Amino acid sequence: MDEHHDESRAPLSRRFILEVAIDLVDQEGLRKLTMRRLGSACGVEAMALYRYVHSREDLLSGMVALLVDDLHADQLAARRQEDGWQDFLVRLAHGVRQIALDHPELFPLVATRAPEAPWVRPPLRSLRWMETFLDTLLSYGFGDDAAVSAYRTYTTFLLGQLLLEVAARGTVVAAEPERSGGDQLSEFPNLSRLESKLAEDHSALEFEESLEALLDRLEHSLPTD
Repeated sequence: MDEHHDESRAPLSRRFILEVAIDLVDQEGLRKLTMRRLGSACGVEAMALYRYVHSREDLLSGMVALLVDDLHADQLAARRQEDGWQDFLVRLAHGVRQIALDHPELFPLVATRAPEAPWVRPPLRSLRWMETFLDTLLSYGFGDDAAVSAYRTYTTFLLGQLLLEVAARGTVVAAEPERSGGDQLSEFPNLSRLESKLAEDHSALEFEESLEALLDRLEHSLPTD
């Protein structure tokens, strides 16, 4: 079968297909991602994609893995022992947040796709990430129990904070639904009075304050000499 692949494009590969798929989802949303549309964007027939991605499930898992693996490569390259564990966790948190903000349609998949093992937690959802995270904290004096507790606490913070932020941003950009008579704010005086305050976006500040509080909590868990 003639694949009609544009020779001016990058050679067809799994990574190239996943990158194009991520771009499509960012531009058009996850619901509009089909193998036919993806094939057209890659310059090939849809059937040609199955040499590299075996199903839609494999495609979704591959996109999540690519985002997480690229984050690992970036963070590992920037890690310096002299910077301290707080710097590592701060940079990592902002790296994950950037994924959430750049790819809001895909970030929920980072939270929900099955991890490599049941005790691997999203969004740092790979054995490679887990090993790097634990190795980094252990190298700064965390004990085994403290490092495992930090992994659990840190991932819970990232997941909860960023899923809320992505959901809030999605609500802002969506068309505002019409309110039915039973939903009029006049029936809820406190909501009516505070509506403007409730609608204010303090996501970045809340993220920074919560991250700082988390680091303080982890520091208190370290043994004192």
